Amino acid sequence: MNFRELRYARTMEFAIHEINNRTDLLPGITLGYQIYDSCAAVPMSVKVAFQFANGMEPFYNDTDSCSKSAAAAVPALVGDSVSSSSISITGMLGLFGIPQVSHYATCACLSDKRQFPAFFRTIPSDHHQAAVLAKIVKYFGWTWIGAVRSDSDYGNYGMASFLKAAQEEGICVEYSESYYRTDPRSKLERVANVIRRSTARVIVAFLHSGDMKFLLEELERQPPPHIQWIGSDAWITHPEFLRFNMCAGAIGFAIPLSAIPGLREFLLDLSPAQALKSPLLTEFWESSFSCSLKGSSGGARECDGSEDIRALQNPYTDTSQLRATNMAYKATYAIAHAIHGVICNDTQCDKSAKFTPWQILHQLKRVNFTTKNGFQVSFDSSGDPVAVYELINWQVTKDGVIDFVTVGQYDSSKPNLHLSNVFQVPRSVCSESCPPGTRKAVQKGKPVCCFDCIPCAEGEISNKTDSLNCVRCPSEFWPNTHRNNCLPKPVEFLSWDDTLSIILTVFSITGAFIAVCVAALFYKHRTTPIVRANNSELSFLLLFSLTLCFLCSLTFIGQPSEWSCMLRHTAFGITFVLCISCVLGKTIVVLMAFRATIPGNNVMKWFRPPQQRLSVLAVTLIEVLICVLWLTISPPFPSKNLNYYKERIILECELGSAIGFWAVLGYIGFLALLCFIFAFLARNLPNNFNEGKFITFSMLIFCAVWVTFIPAYVSSPGKFTVAVEIFAILASSFGLVICIFAPKCFIIMFRPEQNTKKHLMGKGPSKSL
Repeated sequence: MNFRELRYARTMEFAIHEINNRTDLLPGITLGYQIYDSCAAVPMSVKVAFQFANGMEPFYNDTDSCSKSAAAAVPALVGDSVSSSSISITGMLGLFGIPQVSHYATCACLSDKRQFPAFFRTIPSDHHQAAVLAKIVKYFGWTWIGAVRSDSDYGNYGMASFLKAAQEEGICVEYSESYYRTDPRSKLERVANVIRRSTARVIVAFLHSGDMKFLLEELERQPPPHIQWIGSDAWITHPEFLRFNMCAGAIGFAIPLSAIPGLREFLLDLSPAQALKSPLLTEFWESSFSCSLKGSSGGARECDGSEDIRALQNPYTDTSQLRATNMAYKATYAIAHAIHGVICNDTQCDKSAKFTPWQILHQLKRVNFTTKNGFQVSFDSSGDPVAVYELINWQVTKDGVIDFVTVGQYDSSKPNLHLSNVFQVPRSVCSESCPPGTRKAVQKGKPVCCFDCIPCAEGEISNKTDSLNCVRCPSEFWPNTHRNNCLPKPVEFLSWDDTLSIILTVFSITGAFIAVCVAALFYKHRTTPIVRANNSELSFLLLFSLTLCFLCSLTFIGQPSEWSCMLRHTAFGITFVLCISCVLGKTIVVLMAFRATIPGNNVMKWFRPPQQRLSVLAVTLIEVLICVLWLTISPPFPSKNLNYYKERIILECELGSAIGFWAVLGYIGFLALLCFIFAFLARNLPNNFNEGKFITFSMLIFCAVWVTFIPAYVSSPGKFTVAVEIFAILASSFGLVICIFAPKCFIIMFRPEQNTKKHLMGKGPSKSL
């Protein structure tokens, strides 16, 4: 026997007795009632529905006035507690317009007024419960859960609503199993084994209390690891389940706790004589005290009158958790108010008024009142009340027993979930969260909650936990080592404080200093034959241009700017052309000097100092013209190279016009080649100090340096491109200084006896250098 269901039925009796004693509700009208037992079975519910519609004799009649009109159809119905039974009943009674107000049928399907136009309920639809349960699961971070339901309309519809809401919240279900208490035991064992083997540590159970009892008893035989149960209102406050330790920590939504003044006294005001008047109460008395009432057909010992109903401890006498009981109380009052609205006016009721169930049905849609215990009653267009729940948690008390603790509230009119008590919860995920810097990659063949954490690809970041995708950093940014933030790329250029820059600067200044020292030495000995014989004017101009060549390499160091980019290439081109033109002039003078010794050859008149200066100027002006055209049409400019290195920016001077750059270099190369040819022709001229040999060797070095410079320049990365260019400038400049001027300086400083006109003309003793 289900003692809770009996308590619901007797609560309806209590409410009717209260209504009949009131003067403000149905004054002068006495309500009667009939109680039928559907046995929570659909076939019995269909039978009961026929009895209601046809007015058959009731099973339990406690009011004489009702028996007189037993043949008439009832105007309204309270019940049933089970969704499947309620669906069967209202599907039939609704055809006759007989309204049904359920206190415990929560299936969301019953909100469909096209199918069930005469159905109302005082308990919220599972649509609300399922949605809020999904929010609770999400709130605690449970993304990997199991699901068990009763194989009934209540369980199937409730779980379907929950799974839909859970999917929207990103929650994955490892398994979804169904069970009904009439199924073979093998199915119950299979469901229990699925739970034991699963990795989900959270189970959502949309189960009738009877189905839940069988499942817990089966699991108790071989308890699984600790499970966090999430219960529906059908069992979460069932006191009988508190004995199952595996349910410690269970959480779920329940109807708000309430108190109904006078109900406990009414329930306990029951004697054996009163119990004999009803088969239901007779069964209750005999099953509670294990005895047989006199006059009943029970086979146990006869009750001797010592039975004390107040000493009983069962769901019938336990009024500490009045939740669904209050819903039956409200449902009874709702029907009473609807009848009042049909047959009563502001002052009195018409006892002889005739009314139909259709009128009661229409009036139920408009009821809006507050019960004596302070609860609001009204129905929306779907026949549902405002959804109000308490969040119940099963906690172990100081005494070591499990008890119900309210830890939160939910009101659909104010759709916010409020948690008042903090409690510990387990962790239940298929895969741990992916930290920033990674992205989720779903494992093949598994739900989306089972994933691998893949590090973000090069140049990408994710700055949130469980990112689905990585985001590429902007072009001038690069991820940090954890790939969770984009940082500005370091800027690379040949800065002054760079070790390589310092070395090149030292060589540059040293080369310039050497050129100045040679010039000073030549100026001091400007009257000596070796200085005068080698075209001193071109020598000083050459030394000046070499000094500029050494110093122009410094313009390549430092952060590129518009002016530095234009200056470095043009200064380099013009100074080197000036340098090469001086060398070319010296070479031609040496070559022509010996060709002029032939009788009748007057060629030297074209290679006097004025002509030499003019030729150097003309040759240099061509390079100046090329540079001016380059700077005018498409000058070099500073740019950020984002392609060579992915993780840093190279600040460099873009050439602007590549043709202009290669024209500058090509012109230098052409002059160098021309100089090399003339010097090569003059290498064997018969003089003691054959400058042609040294110019040939210097030009060979110069050409070798710049020929190797081209591939090195093209392939060098970042700041090394500039370093290669500086190295080429310094190497070729040092080659010219050393090859052309070192032998002369050696003679001036260490062989003064050779620095004579006689020796220079080859008339004195000579020594090979």
